[in-house]
Amino acid sequence: MSEGQQPANHINPPSDNKERVGSARPRATAAAIADGKVLVELVYDAERERTGFARFEEGHWRLVSEYTSSKGRRLVPYAAQNNLISNRVVLLPSAPEEYGTHGQLLGEIEAFIHRYVDVSPTFEKIASHYVLLSWLYDGFNELPYLRLRGDYGSGKTRFLLTVGALCYKPIFASGASTISPIFHILDAFQGTLVIDEADFRFSDEKADMVKILNNGNVRGIPILRNELSPTKEYNPRAFQVFGPKIVATRGYYQDRALESRFITEEMGTTALRDEIPINLPTAYQTEALALRNKLLLYRFHRYGRAYAAQPDLDRTIEPRLRQILAPLMSVGDESLKEDLRLLARQYHRDMLAERGMDTEARVLEAIRELATESSAEPLTVKAVTERFTARFGGEADRPPTNKWIGGVIRRRLNLHTQKSHGNFIIPRHEQEKLARLYERYGL
Repeated sequence: MSEGQQPANHINPPSDNKERVGSARPRATAAAIADGKVLVELVYDAERERTGFARFEEGHWRLVSEYTSSKGRRLVPYAAQNNLISNRVVLLPSAPEEYGTHGQLLGEIEAFIHRYVDVSPTFEKIASHYVLLSWLYDGFNELPYLRLRGDYGSGKTRFLLTVGALCYKPIFASGASTISPIFHILDAFQGTLVIDEADFRFSDEKADMVKILNNGNVRGIPILRNELSPTKEYNPRAFQVFGPKIVATRGYYQDRALESRFITEEMGTTALRDEIPINLPTAYQTEALALRNKLLLYRFHRYGRAYAAQPDLDRTIEPRLRQILAPLMSVGDESLKEDLRLLARQYHRDMLAERGMDTEARVLEAIRELATESSAEPLTVKAVTERFTARFGGEADRPPTNKWIGGVIRRRLNLHTQKSHGNFIIPRHEQEKLARLYERYGL
């Protein structure tokens, strides 16, 4: 134990002038970076039913009951009686603990997950590194999400309980929850959202969850919600929803952009390993707490380090895939990086195959065929419509017309058209765009 550190099972009263109760109005918080150098993290001693702060400064930590900054800003912890804490909706460490080396800590995380969860070796490795990433997530501008997809009884909930219990300030919710408290909890605790049955039954709830997931993987895009001040003044509030998320669903989201944010494991495709316990033992909570304590010190030691801005991935891979995999590659070893490269290639192929089924891809195919056959003549929308009708007319969800095909070309493919001799054409200066579209749609 380093000098100035306190035993892990006790939260001490303030011991210097800066930390004594001041006259400033207190603000409850779950974490803060104070005075530009002091890390303050909420901790919870369940045996004593007390909350406090783990304060880290200049390589040393100690437990305090509150913190007052040099400018008089007084921070206090959320009360231990807070329903979210007392009912284990939000899980917290109790105090930092030594973890040895990075490799030793990762090995303990992998062993814990392997003991209680049955997933593919690659996803087990990804999940272990995702736990580490969650404790460092605020050092990145974009994040991936983990998603389990499968029917009931396939092990999705077990994964959420096991892996979620190790993540940074996990916030457990289910599809039966209303959306409003999720906005508030994410904004207040800024932890890892762990949500089961995230398909949601009602369209308005699903739309709100999609907003959280779409906005929550990129820093600096809060969600605005209407709120009235006590004086009835219109004062919209910005809710910060950026952070790691682990989601379990039975199906897909219709929003393809949202689907691209997930690293997904299909559950229930193989028989359960014999050594996996059918019921989680009570010991798992103690084990998880010990790991959260070690991960808190890991956060203190690693916070503020520079991470690789560019992922070591093939440049032909979709930019979104490279974007979301970059943080994991930054905290991973070479073995994980190779697995992620293979995963990125597979996801890229899947995305191209899915796009190839779209109307846009089929219109592009018609354009490409015509351009190859007659490179000297400008492409007319009428000719594209005729070729599309001949190739795919029987599969289209509506009768192909010049107006409809022209709309697909302009609005979905973002190609400029212009009128020439009574016909709409795709001008030659759009050739560069067409080349990029052919590549994007795998043609």
